[in-house]
This record gives sequence, C-alpha cells and structure tokens, in this order.
Amino acid sequence: MGFDSIVLLLFCTAVRSFGQGVQLPAVGAFIPQIVPAEHLTRVNGLQTGIQSFVALTAPMLSGVLMSLAPLEALFFLDVFTAAVGISILLFFVKVPPAEGPVRAEGQPPPETAQTGVERKKSNYFHDLKEGLRYIGERRYILLLISLSAVFMFFASPAVLLTPLQTARNFGSDVWRLTAIEIAFSIGMMAGGILIGLWGGFKTRAFTLSLACVLFGLETIGLGVTGVFPIYIGIMAVIGVSMPLYNVPATVLLQSTVDPAFMGRVLSVMTMLNGAIMPMGMLLFGPAADRISIDLLLIGTGAVMALLGVPFAASRALREAGKAERAQQ
Repeated sequence: MGFDSIVLLLFCTAVRSFGQGVQLPAVGAFIPQIVPAEHLTRVNGLQTGIQSFVALTAPMLSGVLMSLAPLEALFFLDVFTAAVGISILLFFVKVPPAEGPVRAEGQPPPETAQTGVERKKSNYFHDLKEGLRYIGERRYILLLISLSAVFMFFASPAVLLTPLQTARNFGSDVWRLTAIEIAFSIGMMAGGILIGLWGGFKTRAFTLSLACVLFGLETIGLGVTGVFPIYIGIMAVIGVSMPLYNVPATVLLQSTVDPAFMGRVLSVMTMLNGAIMPMGMLLFGPAADRISIDLLLIGTGAVMALLGVPFAASRALREAGKAERAQQ
C-alpha cells in the first residue's frame, strides 16, 4: 500500500518468515499424500530444479519490472501468485487418505494417529513434545537430523562467505559476484534434474554419503584454486551436490515417518537447519576477519567430506533406506 516505514518492513518480513516456517514442513508432509512412493525422488528432484530455476530467473524479471512500476506495486505480484497457488490446491487437488509406511525390522511400531477431535484439543507445545519424543525413539531419524545439523554448520562458509572470498581474491566486480550466483543456481537445477532421473543409490545413506564427500572436496577446491573460471566451475558442481543431499534426506523421511508425525518431524528439521547456518556464521563470520577464508573452506570442507563415513557406516540409516525401498 506504499507505507514507507522500515519498522513495518521488518515486521512484515518477520511475519512472512514465520509463515514460511509453517509452509515448508507442511509442503514436505503434503507431497507423500499425493505422490506414489516410487516417484517421491523424481518429484522432489523436480521441485528442487524448479525452485533453482525460479531463484535464477526471478531477479532478472524483477529488474525489468522495477523499471516499469514502483516496488510497492510489485509486491502485489506475490499476493496474486499466492492466491493462484492456494486456489489450485484448494479446488483442483484431491488428497487421498494417508497410509502408514513400511518400517525396517526392529523399529518401534507407529503410534496411533490422532483423530480430528483429539488433534484440535492438543496444543502446539504438546505436539512439539510428541514430535521430539517420536524422533528420539527412532535412532535413524535422530541420527539423520544430527548429521544434517553438523553438515549445515560446516557448510555455512561455503554458502555464505564465498562472495566475500571472491571479492578478496579476485575482485569485487559485480559481474564476478553475479557469475558465482548464476553458476550455483544452474548447478542446483542440474542437480535436481540429475537426482530426479537417477534416483540415487538403492540405499539412501550411500547417496547422502556421496553428497557429503563431493560437497566437502568441492569446498576444499574453493579454498585452493586461484583461477576464477575454475572457481566458477566448482561453484556449479557444489550446486549439483546440494540436491544430492537434500532430496534423498527428505525422501527418506517422507517414506518412513508415520503420517501422523510427518509435519512435526519435518518442522523440527526445518527449524534446526534454519538456525544452524546463522549459528555457524556467528563463529565463521568473525573468524573470516582473522583467518584466511581459503583456510576456513579447506578445514570445513575436510570435516564435511569425513561426514560421509558415519552416513555410510550407520546401520540404522541403511535399514531405514531398505524399508523405504521395500515399500516402493
């Protein structure tokens, strides 16, 4: 509406972020209800590719539109597209009843799903507590979330400090900073398509292990190369590696978590991943003013590559993947 207030802008941004924190796990819990289990990897991979395409093209389109209309008017595009998306889901998507997943031998039996009345009576903190209890009783979920948190913590320099590294090592020209963002987005699109077509190894844990090793080695590459074209190429390959990790991890949960707890488990994972990178930057951001970013990337890259070992060695994660394949 054109109100010129930085306080109002920050407030609206906070409210929007809150909504996104609800939406992301809700989408993750909704997809298994409308997608057959054997197509989950393809659909999640396609979704990742589409999101990367939007991240690449939206700023270009926004730049054109900002030359034609004021910014506050362009915000209504978000309102319009949200209305279109909600209308499609509300009127044209038929959701079948959720069915419980096949479980690996030795896992605890699923809790009985709450009825609508019971769910209305429960409160947020009770649901969160039940979700945490559900995670704690299933070793593979706890291990996956814990390892993902470690991965995100040490990935934060590669994700957030590379523009600063580019400016220090190669120059702060706008085209250089733009090039690394474009390379990463193109890599993400390619990675989403790749995992959608390939589907990963038969055991999801091995795909996660491969992604950790690749991401770690590529991060080390960012720290050792002094040639900008090679640097851009490595950024693209890092973009490819991200869907190789995110998609199998999401599909593993979507295929094995009881539908009654799907939203809560994905919410915990979303909250943790959303908090871990800022926590990482509390350490690595100030460290970048005292230590070379190249050395930070080499060190964190080595840690991420070593994370491939617990992913591949965990029997709990391997068994969960086998149960998922049995269901498909």
